[in-house]
Amino acid sequence: MLEPLRHFALVAQHGTFTAAARHAHVTQPALTASIQRLEAQMGGRLFDRGPAGATLTAAGAALLPRARAALAAIEEGRRAVAEVIGLAAGSVRLGAGATVCTYYLPRTLARFRARHPGVQIRLREGTPDDLLDALEAGELDLVILARVSAPGTGRRGRSPDLLRAARSGLVREKWLDDELVLVAAPGLARPEEAPLVTFARGATTRSLTDRCFPDRPIAMELGSIAAVKANARAGVGVALLSRRAIERDLASKQLEIVESGQTPVVRPLYLVHRGRDRLPPAASELHRSLRAVRS
Repeated sequence: MLEPLRHFALVAQHGTFTAAARHAHVTQPALTASIQRLEAQMGGRLFDRGPAGATLTAAGAALLPRARAALAAIEEGRRAVAEVIGLAAGSVRLGAGATVCTYYLPRTLARFRARHPGVQIRLREGTPDDLLDALEAGELDLVILARVSAPGTGRRGRSPDLLRAARSGLVREKWLDDELVLVAAPGLARPEEAPLVTFARGATTRSLTDRCFPDRPIAMELGSIAAVKANARAGVGVALLSRRAIERDLASKQLEIVESGQTPVVRPLYLVHRGRDRLPPAASELHRSLRAVRS
């Protein structure tokens, strides 16, 4: 039953039997037979296959979250047993966005590694949707997500990512507040009208930028904080960035804060997981270390 469930989840994730077979390291006929056995056990067809690939039937859509939860539970159990009996030193799988990975986590993770040198830390940078997919599939133990505030009002907005986490039964714990400000190169002409240098769609900072400055033209869409800062420093445009990410740039006077009625914007950061009692031992210890961080 376990392998058919894994194959089912892979087809749902990748959209075709061919791609799923490649990721499962089995032949396509073997994977097809595995799905057929699962369909026989479930009593109904799970996929509709067509020229565009495989799409979930209503029965398949109902099974998918439960299959992912079952696979995640089995993986959690395997890792917990291995750590307790000493077959493995332990590992932690953590996911977060670019700002958190670059500016909030390094010191905490370095201290954790110093205390627990045998624990392997796997840090994945990604968009909220990708991280939640991985958490629900049991590929990550913890993720850090931001809740977006409505621009210029001080009110908390309805964060779709945290709402999705709530609907999935995931635990959300307030961690830290991240403040974002508008910055530009010193001497940039008319920064209040300058175009934006920002991230690609899907990043939470990009969502905030679009909400705060809906009428500003976009000069660049980039994939890293380093690229956004470099182009803002060069005078290409203005950028909405975490204050934590620009501390050195402000100190060296390569960037300066641009006053705006829409900023600063505070986005609370949350630790999201499947429950403290479901965290493997190493992940539980990192969770305690993260909760001890206050700034």
